[in-house]
Amino acid sequence: MLKPAPLHQGDHVAVVSLSSGTLGEAARRHQLNQGLKRLQQLGLVPVMMPNTLKGRAVLKQHPELRAADLKQAFLDPNIRGIIAAIGGDDTYRTLPFLMSNLEFKTAVRQSPKLFTGFSDTTVNHLMFYQLGLQTFYGPNFLSDLAELGPTMLPYTADTWQRYFEVSQQMVINSSPVWYDERTDFSEAALETSRVRHVEAYHYEVLRGHGVVQGQLLGGCLDSFYDLLTTTRYPDEQQVAAQFNLIPRATAWRGKILFIETSDEQPRPDLFRRMLQRIRQAKILTNVVAVIVGKPQNEHYYQEYRNILIDETTDLNLPILYNVNFGHAFPRTALPYGAQAAVDFDQATLKVLEPWFNTH
Repeated sequence: MLKPAPLHQGDHVAVVSLSSGTLGEAARRHQLNQGLKRLQQLGLVPVMMPNTLKGRAVLKQHPELRAADLKQAFLDPNIRGIIAAIGGDDTYRTLPFLMSNLEFKTAVRQSPKLFTGFSDTTVNHLMFYQLGLQTFYGPNFLSDLAELGPTMLPYTADTWQRYFEVSQQMVINSSPVWYDERTDFSEAALETSRVRHVEAYHYEVLRGHGVVQGQLLGGCLDSFYDLLTTTRYPDEQQVAAQFNLIPRATAWRGKILFIETSDEQPRPDLFRRMLQRIRQAKILTNVVAVIVGKPQNEHYYQEYRNILIDETTDLNLPILYNVNFGHAFPRTALPYGAQAAVDFDQATLKVLEPWFNTH
């Protein structure tokens, strides 16, 4: 995998709306300003790409504008990192404008850049994985930099700092606390703290012993399900297949799959169908272990846990549950394609190789 360089003080970083145009809505102006301030506090220079702030209606109708921003960010030599504004549900519509564009694909390979985001940004991560670029299933702009509280959530702030650090290995520890998702994102909520809970479970081993190693590959389970079905959009499965977005079955051999559920908090029966669909795609039957993210607000925590065990019993698949990535707060970052080790006796997770290229 091609690795990007770490971020440095003074670097220009692009913010791109690759799915929902929420960041450009007038009602979110206070969050935009909050996120810009936090980037500047990190010593970075934020760059809003030309279409990033055009709002939901425009970007819904014009996926080519979203794609153009990502292409321009890779072509601009002054931009060193790229941050997804937020997720959504139709990022796949950018694929024809990117995966059919030789200039974009060449720029990705010749100028690797840090790319971070989660949720439906899974689609972009899988695209970059196919192009050979290591990206990070991690914080985005609206959910993390624009946190309405007095500060960024400490664990997530530590994740941002890791984008500046160079280390040979990295232990990803469980957060000692977790937070409810907000119900009020208005300007009146500025400087208010989230509802905070002491972590009761930490990393939970559902099955497995010893140390299992493999390359990390995965994303949002909802996004995988949408890419493999016609449930949400009738053409999504076709587009995903056209551009080979879901790695073929043999590509999953020896991998550690990471999956998590969206803020839609899918009902247990849907969660079961999602697992069954990725098994049908020969993902679950090829990976060596599974890392599962903490459900948002711990909703359906026990139900998901039981279904995971039930749907993989015959596979005897090692599973580490309740890891701090994805839609639950706070969140870490997981580097695509990086070699990792899960110690199922100690319930620990370690990335075994550098996140960045320093040459």
